[in-house]
Amino acid sequence: MLLHLYLVRHGQTMFNRYNRLQGWSNSPLTDSGIADAYKAAEKLSDIDFVAAYCSDTTRALETAETILDVNESSGHSRPNLVSDMHFREQCYGYFEGQDMSMAWWAAGAPHGVHSYNEIVEKFGLPATRDMLKEADPFHDAESDVEYWTRVEGGFSLIAANKSLQNGDNVLQISHGNTLLSLMHRFARGAYDLSERPRNGSITRLDFDTTKPLDNAISVQGYNE
Repeated sequence: MLLHLYLVRHGQTMFNRYNRLQGWSNSPLTDSGIADAYKAAEKLSDIDFVAAYCSDTTRALETAETILDVNESSGHSRPNLVSDMHFREQCYGYFEGQDMSMAWWAAGAPHGVHSYNEIVEKFGLPATRDMLKEADPFHDAESDVEYWTRVEGGFSLIAANKSLQNGDNVLQISHGNTLLSLMHRFARGAYDLSERPRNGSITRLDFDTTKPLDNAISVQGYNE
């Protein structure tokens, strides 16, 4: 079964505006973030969604409901919205809510690098998670293995949805670092990943539920 996934990064939040790490923690959408959600909703107003998923964070729920409101007002049937922790952003543990540059300096400095981009360039994206977990005095931040085990569970939830049929469209509200992580894993160098996906941007994936995950995802569009 081939599904067309539309992944939308949630609207801008207060922590986004202040350049703070925001994984499992919550902060409200800004006025700009509400506008982000409506812009995404207008872009998707002609898509007939059979299912919708988001994390159990306020920013994802509010973005999802806005998109589904506009979609329904455009004449489409409203799918049930499934909110689940498998769709959360990466957990940053002790560093939740901290300034991004300070947090990534704390993670990278013991290894001779001093920013997120430097860690990725020298050690690869998986190292950003493992180094942050190492630097976390409580070790609550997710390791790379812990992160992907949870995220892959989200794809399993979608694949197990018996109401879906071949060719159906699925809405999924996602998060900035998760979208980057998906692109690093599945886009195979086809897109410029030097910029983070914008709040309210759309990334399109085709998901073949019959294949192992590494071969099941093909990227159709990024940061649109």
